[in-house]
Amino acid sequence: MSLVISFDLPVEADTIRLGHRLAALVRPGDVIALSGTLGTGKSTLARALIRALTDPEEEVPSPTFTLVQQYESDAGLIWHFDLYRLEKPDDALELDIEEAFAEGISLIEWPEQLGPHLPRKRLDVLLQQGEAGLGRHATLTAYGPWAERIGELAHG
Repeated sequence: MSLVISFDLPVEADTIRLGHRLAALVRPGDVIALSGTLGTGKSTLARALIRALTDPEEEVPSPTFTLVQQYESDAGLIWHFDLYRLEKPDDALELDIEEAFAEGISLIEWPEQLGPHLPRKRLDVLLQQGEAGLGRHATLTAYGPWAERIGELAHG
């Protein structure tokens, strides 16, 4: 079962608000796959979600060069992956990504780099430029347990 909902995010604050709303729904073992071209707000959304679960002042650098950053939170260990520079899908296994999927909360930028390692039970978040280049548009596709949880986002 899957569920698709979408939102217009006219200003950056709307992307941050979506990150906070997703943070209220995450659980250990969750995978959120963040897709979109450069500059569409993947890191902004991930940073907002991480700060909502840790501390509003938490330093959240992009893991572009380290490929992964971890954050302790009351909700569980957060793994923030940026796989843009991943050479082949199997390289992700060296990042302990299987442990992240099993026990942590995984935020994955450039999830298409994972190929067959991307879990089927996940939340896909596609961020795109908004109409006429204004703001952003988010399409959320929920699989597995996420399909039951994100329905409330459509009503709030």
